[in-house]
Amino acid sequence: MARFVVLFALCVLPALIAATRPVRTPFVVRGKVYCDTCLAGFETSATTYIPGAKVKIECKNRNTMELLYSQEATTDSTGSYSLLVNEDHEDQVCDALLISSPEKECSAVSEGRDRARVILTRYNGIASNDRYVNAMGFARNEALSGCNQVLSQYQDIED
Repeated sequence: MARFVVLFALCVLPALIAATRPVRTPFVVRGKVYCDTCLAGFETSATTYIPGAKVKIECKNRNTMELLYSQEATTDSTGSYSLLVNEDHEDQVCDALLISSPEKECSAVSEGRDRARVILTRYNGIASNDRYVNAMGFARNEALSGCNQVLSQYQDIED
């Protein structure tokens, strides 16, 4: 019986302790929030970035889509955000989502640019702990003057 207790203490207890601890080096989720000033649907040279915008990371069960994790962040003066995620969300679907914009002229969610997928697991071949999220954006109520010239650079409009 004493051997069993010693074996349990040496083998099983360290494994249980390691499994319940959070990840030593957290994931760093980084992204940007922009204002689509020309209503192009993508970032252009006239795009501005929104300080004070609110975003969140949500992770859901892949099968039931039950929400398992959620964390919010606010963008800094450059329109960038950074979140530390201590857990490995191995078999979950995680997305970055727009919540709100502090700019009244640019508060409508840009269609198709309101969410971005983020991979939060170490079991996928990505060596870095940094996870970069595609930029998400809000659209202005009206396009700024001079957008025709900007969009002509992308050959998005015809004269």
